[in-house]
Amino acid sequence: MLSNKFWRLFAVSILWSISYLAQAEWIFNMTPGVTEISRSVYDLHMIILIICIVIAVIVFGVMFYAMLKHRKSQGAVAENFHENTMVEIIWTIIPFIILIGMAIPATKTLAEIYSKEPSDVTVEIVGYQWKWRYRYLDDDPEKEVSFFSNMSTDQKEIDNQSPKSEFYLLEVDEPLVLPTNTRVRFLITANDVIHSWWVPDLAVKKDAIPGIINEAWTKIDIEGLYRGQCAELCGQAHGFMPIVVDARSPENFQQWLADKQQASMAEASLSDKTWTQAELMAKGETVYQTFCAACHQINGEGIQGAFPGLKGSKIALGPVENHLDMVIDGVTGTAMQAFGAQLSDTDIAAVITYERNAWGNDTGDMVTPQNVIEFKTGQ
Repeated sequence: MLSNKFWRLFAVSILWSISYLAQAEWIFNMTPGVTEISRSVYDLHMIILIICIVIAVIVFGVMFYAMLKHRKSQGAVAENFHENTMVEIIWTIIPFIILIGMAIPATKTLAEIYSKEPSDVTVEIVGYQWKWRYRYLDDDPEKEVSFFSNMSTDQKEIDNQSPKSEFYLLEVDEPLVLPTNTRVRFLITANDVIHSWWVPDLAVKKDAIPGIINEAWTKIDIEGLYRGQCAELCGQAHGFMPIVVDARSPENFQQWLADKQQASMAEASLSDKTWTQAELMAKGETVYQTFCAACHQINGEGIQGAFPGLKGSKIALGPVENHLDMVIDGVTGTAMQAFGAQLSDTDIAAVITYERNAWGNDTGDMVTPQNVIEFKTGQ
């Protein structure tokens, strides 16, 4: 009677497992993705999963059967034997065959992932604390496009002052735009600490390591937005550096790239513009909220014991040269990065002007892009 109950329970468990796996694709399973590589990885995952389930069912089935059928209460007597050559041969050959069966598709998938075929587009990806920088490489340096991608989730959502949006912590101000049906090569590195660029739908996950360039590639089949995150614990705002890939048709991508190139040239010309303090304050507030607020906070009061405040600080109220030096060159041994290579001269001038006049600092100082250029060249 007990044996029959066991087998009924065992059968129900198997049926439940099969039903669960059938639903897993929509609930907990990996995504098939939108690239040939992502589908190969998904298929490999399913093959290995099925093999593991079959092995588990057979091994545990035999084990539980033996435990119930040959238990002492049923009069079973353990047999004494030292070795069995045939059994040893069988349990050596069968695992070997299983491993070969797993190794063949795994090796094929790895060969695809590490393929070195020529690419049509090359993008340099650099991880920063805590944002991504994308640069579209070109034979003509003047045509290269470069920009930072920052999280754009409203601070009020993070502070639980407003409802969470659908893509909470997965929104950016500038997505990485890529063409579909085009082989794209990624060169991935980092500026400060180790990060990891991960987009599940593309089946791309590569560590970004300072001083080392890792390579990856993708070829997206379907237009759309695909989201990911930094997958390496990289510091206080690790959870606030999402990735958004905007896959467009090759025609739309080329138009976007041309528009970006024109915008870059227009941005470069801003250093020659005559700015008013009000204009610099307005632009500086935007730059501050994008690059500085995560540490120094929206209200400029910082985080006690972690990041110093700028409201009423010696930096914001002291000599302008010290303020320029800190923003441009950073502070060694602290979380204060060097923004001289990250921000344009106009952005640096605007954010310093904002910090010296916001939150009641009211120094009246106005730093122009020309002041920034003069400071850099005089260093």
